[in-house]
Amino acid sequence: MTQGKPHDAILIGAGHNGLVCATYLAKAGLKVLVLERRDVVGGAAVTEEFHPGFRNSVASYTVSLLQPKVIADLDLHAHGLRVVERRRNNFLPRPDGSYLLTGAGQTQAEVAKFSRRDAERLPAYEQRLDAIADVLRALALEPPPNVTDGGWWKALPELVRASKLGRRLHGLDASLRQELLDLFTISAAEYLDRWFESEPIRAVLGFDGVVGNYASPYTPGSAYVLLHHVFGEVNGVKGAWGHAIGGMGAITQAMAKAATAAGVEIRTGCGVREVVVENGRVTGVVTTQSDLVHARAVVANVNPKLLYEQLLARDVVPAPTRERMANWRCGSGTFRMNVALDRLPDFTALPGEGDHLTAGIILAPSLDYMDRAYRDALAQGWSREPIVEMLIPSTLDDSLAPPGKHVASLFCQHVAPQLSDGRSWDDHREEVADLMIATVDRYAPGFAASVLGRQIKSPLDLERDFGLIGGDIFHGALSLNQLFSARPMLGQADYRGALPGLYLCGAGTHPGGGVTGAPGHNAARVIVKDLR
Repeated sequence: MTQGKPHDAILIGAGHNGLVCATYLAKAGLKVLVLERRDVVGGAAVTEEFHPGFRNSVASYTVSLLQPKVIADLDLHAHGLRVVERRRNNFLPRPDGSYLLTGAGQTQAEVAKFSRRDAERLPAYEQRLDAIADVLRALALEPPPNVTDGGWWKALPELVRASKLGRRLHGLDASLRQELLDLFTISAAEYLDRWFESEPIRAVLGFDGVVGNYASPYTPGSAYVLLHHVFGEVNGVKGAWGHAIGGMGAITQAMAKAATAAGVEIRTGCGVREVVVENGRVTGVVTTQSDLVHARAVVANVNPKLLYEQLLARDVVPAPTRERMANWRCGSGTFRMNVALDRLPDFTALPGEGDHLTAGIILAPSLDYMDRAYRDALAQGWSREPIVEMLIPSTLDDSLAPPGKHVASLFCQHVAPQLSDGRSWDDHREEVADLMIATVDRYAPGFAASVLGRQIKSPLDLERDFGLIGGDIFHGALSLNQLFSARPMLGQADYRGALPGLYLCGAGTHPGGGVTGAPGHNAARVIVKDLR
């Protein structure tokens, strides 16, 4: 069945970037339709009840990278968004009973417990990283230079864009420009070794180098993943992390309200089965309900590998794109859990309640521990001593659990995106979930006994539920060959896809993963320009 008057744009997927892109397009006067396979908007940024009376963010679980410009342009606060800051940033309990607790005004004194030298160096480290992060914050909202072979007429705008980038980078002094280059290529461990000698601060900072990154902190390129996680801000505080009241779904619910107010039509329970190509141009989609819907532009808010290998017929995809997608590296090594608790955990290193329970609790005491976890997962499918970051959002938001009870998010690494030897995650998810809870219990005895219920998302669950191939939360690894002008590939860095009329607006485009809204914002600017 063919439906009605053609739309200007159809968005595939109502994840946060799709909603952001759709809203900007509608605000520009375009007729926009968003199609979402699930019965709820939000993609991986959703809040669900997972145990009677207990709600939590299902996949993405914390706020920092969401662009202030997107918040302001979509007026998300007026549509109900409220973000509060953690009272402490990170809590690292250690097996020997010591701990490191970081947060505004206290990190330096905490680091001095382990190394006075490191404490003295910390302000310079933060200052230099902030200067580099400021550049990346600005670049996040601009399409990178797009390497094309279309002659001078097409190349000229890209040369102009490259010159603007050059001027911005020239604003850094020579040593910072060198440091930025290093951050793209070296390991997180090598970078941190230049600054610090004590293991606790190296572990807290190095953890950001493996978040969503199936790699060791000693893997070249992991320093950039560390950097990617520090250019966010919360309520105007750079580098801060926060919690959206009501969970991550509160962000996308506010975005959906903004989109609807701008005139966007959103259909849930209606996915896309095929992107339609006629005479070499994308002209619409066929839905999972077998409806043919036409549009001047089709905008994919999905992993580019999913788009090109599952939604488009193989013979219409240009050979270079097919080759690139065959080699597109996905897989975060992520095992995600939510647990309902009858009481707060009590950590041996810092007993009792306190602001440390509002922090990101990192259970990975050293870079060597993280390296062993990765190598163990490579060899056996999952690490016997895994990396776990735990958040207890109910310490900041009492709407998530019944009075006196709590919910915790467990972001667990490392596990293999796909198990070897024909094994399925469906057969091992409960076993690995037990391991993750036992890992927390070692640091907070009694934790396992406090668990009333749990929700498990293995890499396979994340792929089936949210389209995160290999459980990849970033829609593709943040490696040097998959960043900036090479994201998703040379010639498609400007959010224009491999065929006329096709666009990409998801995390598989610049600047990459995280709940940022930047890809949606940037893609919308390109689409509006083209359609006008």
